This record gives sequence, structure tokens and C-alpha cells, in this order.
Amino acid sequence: MASLIVVIASDTFKGSASSRQVDDLLAVGIHRVVPNANTITFPIADGGEGTMDALVSACGGEVRSVAVSGPLGGAVNAHYALIDGGDEAVIEMAEASGITFIDQSPENALHASTFGVGQVVLAAIADGARKVYVGLGGSATSDGGAGLAKALGARFLDESGKGIPCGAIGLGSLASIDASGLDPRLADVEFVALTDVRNPLCGADGAVYVYGPQKGLASKDLARVDGWMRHYSEVLLRDVGSDVAALPGAGAAGGLGAGLVSFCGASIVSGIDFVLQKIELEKAMTGADLVVTGEGRMDSQSANGKAPVGVARLAKRHGIPVVAVVGSRADDLGNVYSQGIDLVIPTVTGPMTLQECIDRVDVSVPIAGESCIRAYLLGKALR
Repeated sequence: MASLIVVIASDTFKGSASSRQVDDLLAVGIHRVVPNANTITFPIADGGEGTMDALVSACGGEVRSVAVSGPLGGAVNAHYALIDGGDEAVIEMAEASGITFIDQSPENALHASTFGVGQVVLAAIADGARKVYVGLGGSATSDGGAGLAKALGARFLDESGKGIPCGAIGLGSLASIDASGLDPRLADVEFVALTDVRNPLCGADGAVYVYGPQKGLASKDLARVDGWMRHYSEVLLRDVGSDVAALPGAGAAGGLGAGLVSFCGASIVSGIDFVLQKIELEKAMTGADLVVTGEGRMDSQSANGKAPVGVARLAKRHGIPVVAVVGSRADDLGNVYSQGIDLVIPTVTGPMTLQECIDRVDVSVPIAGESCIRAYLLGKALR
């Protein structure tokens, strides 16, 4: 009998295991049940954490580092990748302005800036990149990409003509934007923003109201900061000619999507669709018997551009069953099942704390891998 072919493509379990690690652990469990199974692993990401690793793994390339300003100004070492012979660069904004760099407090949330992301962009361009992909995920910021634009040469001025402070707080005193000093090399570079969200810049579904609280913004500050963001969008329209207030995806990464569109001419695309196309995952599914995917937490948001559903949609084009292994799950996953996932298996094996779940990933994920293949074999026997 021909070997069972299993394609494994899981997203990261944030704070616990990388996409590559989860894939390998699932393969361990599958081989416990079917030792000769042909497991084909693909690190994947939806534009957030792990995007760089997924693309370098599939396309080849070189990871480089550069010292830049962190979200609150202190130096951090940010990584970026050059792929496709160095003509294309992959940047994860969280490498420079990620939420893991700072404590989530109201003060920090108001002052966090994307300036460092702009510095990484300049480093990639200096290395010869002519197409730059920027993953928008895991941000500490709500500055609308103003920090990025400052690093690229734009000036943000108050009523007296002085530069405004970094972070969302600076947008409160913004009077005008002078984009004449933008680095001229930007005109020769194509920018693509990768994201799994479609939120606009402003309003109830915008960057501030939806994502501000998880970055530390106080509830009492949300209306004020959203007002600053709306004012920022009006100044962008007047001074830069960029209409991004309601643009889907503009609110990603605290409005960095809006900044990339306005100052770099970026297009905003689905992160998972782009990554899956770039790594040619669908081609690997030809002839596969089972697809296993996963993520740390599966809930109602997982149907909206998250990695497992993106994988499932490809698998269903070929009629392949899909199992998702997750760290935890919501009670109701109807909208996820309707998108092509056939079974969801949590890795939690008993009462335990979050830290215990994280510490046991090398035990619990292989166990879940066993369950995946046993469920497949059971279904096959029942047919």
C-alpha cells in the first residue's frame, strides 16, 4: 500500500512554539501511529509572527539584522530577510515595534512609535530590495504609521511648525504633514502590506477601539485617541492626498497599514493568501491524503483571514480532509467548520494553567498529532 501523505502547515502557537516547531511535533505524533507516513511540513504565517521564517524556508534567502529604535526609543535589534536573490525583502513590523518590547500601560500605548519600522525599511532598500513585504501583526503602536513616515523623511508639524512627539499622543497636536523630504528611493520600490485584518483606520471597528485596549490604552482614552486618528486621516487627505479613513486594512498594526499606503504607495493584501501562494502550498497538496493545520487559539475570528482557514480552503479545492490542532478553542466554531475545517483537536489534556500548557507543548502537540491520524484512519474505516 502506498505511503500515507500528510501535509502539515500550522501557524505559530504564540508564546509557546513556532510554526516550524509545531509542524515537527505534529509529525512526531503522526509517525507514532503510521511510521512510514510521508509528512510534508510547511511553516506558515498570516502576515504576523513567523512570516519571515515561512518565506525564507520556502523561497531561500538571507536573514539580516539592524539596530533600530524600539517602540519607546530604546535600541532594539530587528531582523529582516532578503529573498529571491535579494530583490525582495520581508519585514515583520513586530521586529522593531512589537508589543513584546514594552509593558502594556496607558502611558506606553500613547507613546509607542513605528519609527523603527521605517529604519528597517531603509536598511532593506539600502541592501538592494526593490519589493518590500511588511507583515502587520503584533504591534505595540497606535500611531497610524506616522513614526514610519518620519524615519522615511516626512515631517509632522504642530501649529507652530515644530515637530510633534512620537506615538499616538503626537497626533493630538498634528497640524500639517510635509512629505517633500521622503527618501527618493521609495519611488523605485514596490510595497506590499500583509495582514489578516480588514479594519479601517477610524471608528468603532478601527485601529483604536478594536486593538487599542490590548496594547494598554485605557478605556477612558479610546474616544480621544480615535478622534486624533480621524484628524490624522483628514490631514493625510489634505496634505498627502491619501484617503485611508475607511480603507479595509488601514487600521492594521495600529494604523501602520494607513501609513504604508499613504507614504509608500503600498497595496494591502491578505497575509495568509499571499504566504500560501508564495510557498506553493497548494502544489504540495496534490495527492495528499490528509492536511493538518493549527494555531494557538481558534475562535470566531479564525474565519477572518487566519492561517488555518486559508490552508483549509486550499485543501477543499482537492477534496482533502482537514484537521486543526489548537492550543485552545471557543465553544462555537460553526463559522470555522463552514470554511473547510473538518475537525478541531485541542492540545489541552487535562486541567492546567496557561503556563503549564505552554511548557507541555512538546508533549501535548505530538499527542494531538496521534489523534489527527487516528481520526483519519477511523473515518476511512467507516466509509
